[in-house]
Amino acid sequence: MAKSDPVVQLPDGFYLNRTPLLAFGLLCCLFSLWGCAMSLNDVLIGQFRKAFMLSDFQSALVQFSFYISYFVLGIPAGMIIKRFSYKWSIQLGLLLYLIGCCLFFPAAHFATYQIFFLALFVVAAGLVFIETAADTYCTLLGPPGRGTQRLNFASAFQPIGAILGSSMGAYLIFRDGDLSREQLSAMPAAQAWQHQLGMIHATLEPYVYILGVLLIVMIGIGITHYPACKGRDQHKNHDLDTTGALKRLFANKRFVLGILTQFLYVGAQVGVWSFMIRLSMRLGHINERQASVYLILSFCAFFAGKLVANFFMRHARPARVLFIYSLLCILALGYAVMVHDFTAVYAAILVSGLLGPCWPTIYGLTVDELSQDRAYGGSILVMSISGGGILPLLQGYISDATGGNMQLAYIVPMGCFIVIAMFAAYCMKSTDETAANTVFDATL
Repeated sequence: MAKSDPVVQLPDGFYLNRTPLLAFGLLCCLFSLWGCAMSLNDVLIGQFRKAFMLSDFQSALVQFSFYISYFVLGIPAGMIIKRFSYKWSIQLGLLLYLIGCCLFFPAAHFATYQIFFLALFVVAAGLVFIETAADTYCTLLGPPGRGTQRLNFASAFQPIGAILGSSMGAYLIFRDGDLSREQLSAMPAAQAWQHQLGMIHATLEPYVYILGVLLIVMIGIGITHYPACKGRDQHKNHDLDTTGALKRLFANKRFVLGILTQFLYVGAQVGVWSFMIRLSMRLGHINERQASVYLILSFCAFFAGKLVANFFMRHARPARVLFIYSLLCILALGYAVMVHDFTAVYAAILVSGLLGPCWPTIYGLTVDELSQDRAYGGSILVMSISGGGILPLLQGYISDATGGNMQLAYIVPMGCFIVIAMFAAYCMKSTDETAANTVFDATL
């Protein structure tokens, strides 16, 4: 089919005859935007830990306040998509993202940790609507049989945003002249607080740039045509059969296992990145700005790993790729836990390079064949992202309980990848694996 042919909805009402490049490209930008927001959290953990004199467990509440939005708003986001449209949900999400960024300014003015929590919650609320819509929408914007590959391609833009976010955090939030916790603790309280206020206000700079980008993307998506992709009988899709959809979904064994696996995967991913700065500082005896370089390297490895994973996805069964990558993650995390020198940091960076196929592959294996329940299934899977707020708390608790032994805390993501490998093995043996694999056999 020629690329100049008009984009039309296929008879099933879900898929298109070909991918509309401009509309799909703007969706790819959304992946970068939420990658940027999530990576900034990893920098904020290090900054708030010092600026507010927090423990590792308390600093991990940054991730909790962010990712708990996914649990609270996952189902409402699915209902919005069902009642209105994917585009409407994305625009609402971008608006909430913008409002959350604006809330950082009163939070810094009042120097109140709780207002920062609220700001992060609202930013994440926007991402819930964006991600619930975009993850599923990417699988629909084009011919059937290539949906998970489109999602893998779009998700490759997430680490680009993560690299930009962590770089802004490293060079706009962390300053070479910032004092250490020990130096602040030794100073008179009033004098130390002035330094701490400077650190708090430094967190605003990245969000000024993000606000500008958000406005541009909102306008771009607003003026771009997006097909409905909601099925042949779209008027019937407005009926919110939530109870029936949930019954069908939770009767699906693979779907239930996929939710648990995605919950643990996101918790593992966030845990690896959240404490990369702390791990580097502890093993390298360096400051936050120097340690943030290793966080940036982690996201660079994540990006490179995405590209490599996309190649394998075109030539191998997705569940098998997920299984092999999970085993490699277990080995790398075991090294990071047990080897007590700076090479443990490089092992943790290697884990980032192995995360490439995990999220979109688990997502694709879980939502395949959900048909009319796809919107609800996608929203429940997005709810599982709340694992990113729960498991880092466990890591922080282990670190605090063992006198700051951040290496031992990395046993949490290692345990998660054991379960992920088991899910991949289950999918490899599943009777419908062949149908799930066909989505990787063609190019975008």
